[in-house]
Amino acid sequence: MSFVYVLAGIFIFGFLVAIHELGHFLAARLCGVRVNEFSIGMGPLLWHRETGETRYSLRLLPIGGFCALEGEDGDTGDERSFTRQGFWKKLVILAAGSFMNLLAGIAVIACIFATASGFYVDQVAGFSEGFPLEGEDGLMEGDIFYKIDGWRTYLRGDASLFLQFNDGKGVDMEVIRDGERVVLKDLPLYRGTYDGQEGRFGLMVGAARVPATFFSTVKFIGYQTLDFVQQVWFSLIQLFRGSVGLSEVSGPVGIVSTMTEVGNASKTAMDAVENIAFFGALIAINLAVMNLLPIPALDGGRIFFLAVDALSLGLFKRKVPEKYQAAMNAACFILLMGVMLLVTLKDVGQLFMRGGS
Repeated sequence: MSFVYVLAGIFIFGFLVAIHELGHFLAARLCGVRVNEFSIGMGPLLWHRETGETRYSLRLLPIGGFCALEGEDGDTGDERSFTRQGFWKKLVILAAGSFMNLLAGIAVIACIFATASGFYVDQVAGFSEGFPLEGEDGLMEGDIFYKIDGWRTYLRGDASLFLQFNDGKGVDMEVIRDGERVVLKDLPLYRGTYDGQEGRFGLMVGAARVPATFFSTVKFIGYQTLDFVQQVWFSLIQLFRGSVGLSEVSGPVGIVSTMTEVGNASKTAMDAVENIAFFGALIAINLAVMNLLPIPALDGGRIFFLAVDALSLGLFKRKVPEKYQAAMNAACFILLMGVMLLVTLKDVGQLFMRGGS
């Protein structure tokens, strides 16, 4: 079955790239911008077809894709070129790819949650012997976690994750107790030795079940989406702080490998389909958020330059020269491709190591 899961992973990754580029393509057409080429994949050309003014192509490497717009890198004199469009049309076109990824992720989550009988959130399940903060001024059994160190605990598993990365010098916490939110600022919750194990908080995290109704299902579809978005920011912050190493970052090969592991760990074929689809939703929303980061060569970087241009025009009546923007985008694109290559080589190396063991 592993080969089937590999194919499923490749298909999902390729679909997410395709749906992203389709967002740019549809938005460009809607805004009247000429599209020169719509490509799925990068590298050597495998297939192409020209229809009207657009060339549709499929390329060898399923690690990306592009929607080549007329005048994307400079004014070509064409009134339908991207560079001659107004601020809002440019913004819509640039943001449309991430919007499509977000919609795809939400759609998958909705399909999975539609058949759920209930949803689970983190709650205080008990305390280790000697836990000093049990009571009305601290924590009580049955408290529903709401926030930990400023991070919202939407679903089961969030509380354990955020406590895992706490510095052990106290916790800012909010809980729901008897239907009311209780704020526990600078709670003196420290790591210690509980149940014979060091580095524990002495706090047992359990799960409370919320029955599935139409309204709770809609709410938890939103919660899951927001939780995926929050996980991206949380991971980036931990990476910046050094709590997570670059070795834990995965590229396309690593993502497909993880999907295969998810499939193999599933008890039944139906569980495998659901678990891989759920992981695909996570990747879709990750792509949506990551691509909007204000980094040159990403859509978010181009949106940032778009905002800078608008501000510069308003204040100084002139735009930032396009040659500087193009140079920065090109440099960052080369850097991004280099990072992707290194991450891919790392992922491939790990695959060989697992195969050898």
